[in-house]
Amino acid sequence: MSTGTFLAGRTALVTGSTSGIGRGIAQALARAGADVMVHGLGAPAMIAADCAALAAETGRRIGWDAADLTSPGEVERLIVATRERIGPVDILVNNAGIQHVSPVEEFPPEKWEMIRSLMLDASFHAIRLTVAGMKQRGWGRIVNLASVHGLVASPFKSAYVAAKHAQVGLTKSVALELAETGITCNAICPGYVRTPLVEGQIADQARVHGLPRERVIREVILAAQPTKRFVEIEEVASLALFLCGDSARSITGAAIPIDGGWTSR
Repeated sequence: MSTGTFLAGRTALVTGSTSGIGRGIAQALARAGADVMVHGLGAPAMIAADCAALAAETGRRIGWDAADLTSPGEVERLIVATRERIGPVDILVNNAGIQHVSPVEEFPPEKWEMIRSLMLDASFHAIRLTVAGMKQRGWGRIVNLASVHGLVASPFKSAYVAAKHAQVGLTKSVALELAETGITCNAICPGYVRTPLVEGQIADQARVHGLPRERVIREVILAAQPTKRFVEIEEVASLALFLCGDSARSITGAAIPIDGGWTSR
């Protein structure tokens, strides 16, 4: 793949892309020639500066929207805004996510609803609203950022694990429906990546287990990750970029671990 050219003329929407993995993927797609709609929360001035810097670096159109993806109407508004400001969505990356750690009997129902609606329902609605256009153009890439927790479970994360398993199932079903259309749909299943979300989990797990931070990292967070190192954001972004290229046109319906060997156990 020739970085800077092979996605020229394509428009990408990356949810949850003002920080962490999503930001890394948005940058990679823009550097490969795509116009990108960035989405997510944060300080508006900082996000605007980040988008302007990426646009200046790549020469691509870079937009930003802070739609509340827990609302189906806001998902639709985001798709419309992307089409009107950047272009029709050719590449959809469903990355937005949150986490809450709690024993199941104490798990707040409102947290369950929020996690499900943001990570599963929003993925469904975004796919539902973009597939028709992809079919018309005869090309599309859908990448769902699931998790190793879409393949295996951990305790105290009932909502997250349930939503991610469902997201993997959604990926497979959509891939089968679109198999003859020139559109692929895949899930990336990272192990632990050092992101703001994971930093929050370290603190939560320290509270739940009553352990200091460094012991939580090695004995809890990375206990199941045989390499005993965090996956880097750039590694996940490179995989997403590959899945968007023509070399990956026969990869669809896959749930691809990038987990330091976690799921090999």
